[in-house]
Formats: sequence, structure tokens, C-alpha cells
Amino acid sequence: MHNSNQPIKIIVAIDGHSSCGKSTMAKALARRADYIYVDTGAMYRAVTLFALRHATNEEGQLQPDLLEQRIDEIEIAFQKDFETGLPQTYLCGENVERAIRGLEVSQRVSEVSALPFVRLKLTQQQQQMGLKKGIVMDGRDIGTAVFPNAELKVFVTASAEVRAQRRYDELLHKGQEASYDDILKNVVERDYLDSHRELNPLRQAPDALVLDNSYMSIEEENEWLWDAFQQALAKAQDSCLDE
Repeated sequence: MHNSNQPIKIIVAIDGHSSCGKSTMAKALARRADYIYVDTGAMYRAVTLFALRHATNEEGQLQPDLLEQRIDEIEIAFQKDFETGLPQTYLCGENVERAIRGLEVSQRVSEVSALPFVRLKLTQQQQQMGLKKGIVMDGRDIGTAVFPNAELKVFVTASAEVRAQRRYDELLHKGQEASYDDILKNVVERDYLDSHRELNPLRQAPDALVLDNSYMSIEEENEWLWDAFQQALAKAQDSCLDE
């Protein structure tokens, strides 16, 4: 039974393809709603960085058995940057926000995140984060595997070319070297790997709202998501009144 003195809070699950602006949308909604934002993609990128550092052979090939042996050493946390107000990703106490956004990690993250023991560990962590609700989480399987009962599920997509251009522009803006062709190839490969992995592949939840933001401005998609959030919140409040 819900305490009528406490405001209703819900879980917002945002899934979709890589580089389609899920994190930007999710962060904006979390700020506006005063909810907690969790970037699950950053969590998988952090595990990938750990694997590149500690679980590859001399040829750079991933050693899954070694990673599984050391999986419990991996501690991921988010801390707010006081200058930007945005969350920074920490791996075992080290700020790795810049390191996890480079192409080397991007090229290997689908390979690492496809490993069942990695997905199980991070899914458990993510479910713990959502126990008190009031959370916005984005990733690949949030509405299907992590929070199948989320009050609001959104599936975001855009064309591969648009997503590659966004990633290219983002890296240039950060002062990092980038090749559009390499990024487009990476986007297409990640789509295939994400949707064909054995455990919890990327797929649209049956009750998810679909947003193709190929030709939308950030302001337009933020308003679209805010409207969807308000409707889901009102529905959750009505459900509590009916109990």
C-alpha cells in the first residue's frame, strides 16, 4: 500500500540502438523530474575498459575466463561533476569517463557485454539501484530484462548514418580524433551484435513507446519524453488511488 504522504515515483526504462541520444534524453528527464539517472552503457564500457587492461592476451584478444575470475573486483560508481552537474563514471575509484568514450572501448563493448556473466552481474546491480524507484535508466535491455515492470518504457532509434554523424560530431567536440567511416562501421557492427547476443538481446519491449528521433531536435525529443513521463506518472497515481 502506498503512503499517501509520499509522492508517487516510477521507473523510466529507455532502450535503443547505440548513439541514438538515449543518454542525453535520460539525463534531461532525470534533471527535470528530480530523479536518479543511471547510464548502464557506461557500466558496460567500464567493464570493457577493465577487460582491456586485465583480461586480454598479448594479441589483444579477450580472455573471458580471466575476466570471469576477476569480475567481483570490478566496482562501478557514479559521482556528480560539480562543474557540469553531470555524472562521471568511476572504475575501482578512478574517474574513467573520458577513457570509456574512446573508439577502442566502443569497438569492444558489444563483445564484452554479450558475455552472460557480465550481463547477470550488472543486471543485478541495476535492479538494486531501482528498488526505491524514482530512477531513469537507459541501455539495451532495461525494459525487457532489468525492469520488465517499469511504468514507462521507451525504445529509441535512428538511422545508422544519423547516429554515426552524431557520434563523430561528439568526438570532434571533445577534441578527439575520429573517422566517420570507422564510426559508421562500428555502429552497424554493434547493432548486429547487440541484437544477436545469446542473453537478453536488444529488442523492443511489447509495451514500449517507440521514438525515431532521426530528424528531431534535442528540444523536441525532450518534450516528447516529458509528455510521456507525465502520462505514465498520472496512470501510476490513478492505479494507487484504485487500490
